[in-house]
Amino acid sequence: MYKIIAKEKLCPVVDLMEIEAPAIAKKAKTGQFVVVRVDEVGERIPLTLADWNAKKGTVTLVAMQVGTTTYKLSCLNAGDSMPDLIGPLGLPSEIENFGTVVCVGGGVGVAPVYPIARALRQAGNRIITVMGARSKDLLFWEDRLRSVSHELIVTTDDGSYARKGVVTEPLKEVLERDKQVSRVIAIGPAIMMKFCSLTTKPFGVRTIVSLNSIMVDGTGMCGCCRVSVGGATKFVCVNGPEFDGHQVDWDLLFARQRIYCDEERHSLELWKTRQCQHA
Repeated sequence: MYKIIAKEKLCPVVDLMEIEAPAIAKKAKTGQFVVVRVDEVGERIPLTLADWNAKKGTVTLVAMQVGTTTYKLSCLNAGDSMPDLIGPLGLPSEIENFGTVVCVGGGVGVAPVYPIARALRQAGNRIITVMGARSKDLLFWEDRLRSVSHELIVTTDDGSYARKGVVTEPLKEVLERDKQVSRVIAIGPAIMMKFCSLTTKPFGVRTIVSLNSIMVDGTGMCGCCRVSVGGATKFVCVNGPEFDGHQVDWDLLFARQRIYCDEERHSLELWKTRQCQHA
């Protein structure tokens, strides 16, 4: 069992949990993920590591309430435990001195962007970070990202805080003004990562995205998380989760993400109904 030692609500639908997992914390690297099972009858879901502390033996996860499992996860509190936490899985981020790197975080994607920006800055890079959310109440970790960035640009879709608009707008402006940008890291909703990749392609700047495909076992055996990158089939769990955004077949990714939409919706409605009955 993996005990939750601290929980924090970052915004109304996003929760942070620090979990005792010494073996994982000891080996964790930037960009890797874990597979979580909240209870004995629950599904397995991947969550990218938001942080870890090898000395304390803990890992930090940030999750948005979207489906049944993330809603179940949000109901757990400090002192509670979960049966399974598997990892670290996936290939680590490529961290070296590239020069100037733009890190783009959208929504809950801000959480995995933070340790990447931190590691890249420690490697000697100049970090420009663009973070965005639909509205002010969905923004979090602005202070953390500011602490690891040389420049931070904040956007909200509805203009309720900072600059109104989507993250691709300031991303394009940065690329137009700064010809020294050598790499872009974009993590967030798949549609955001696609348009970040489309924005950077005319500038010829290598763009790395962290794909969020449906996953089951997380070890390359089931094939559920397969994606097409550069015309070749890749498995997000063992070949990723990070890939060249200019090579990803985004339409195929979107189609595969929608496969179980009806089942996911039914599962969540059933769980909420049961919660109300037991309230």
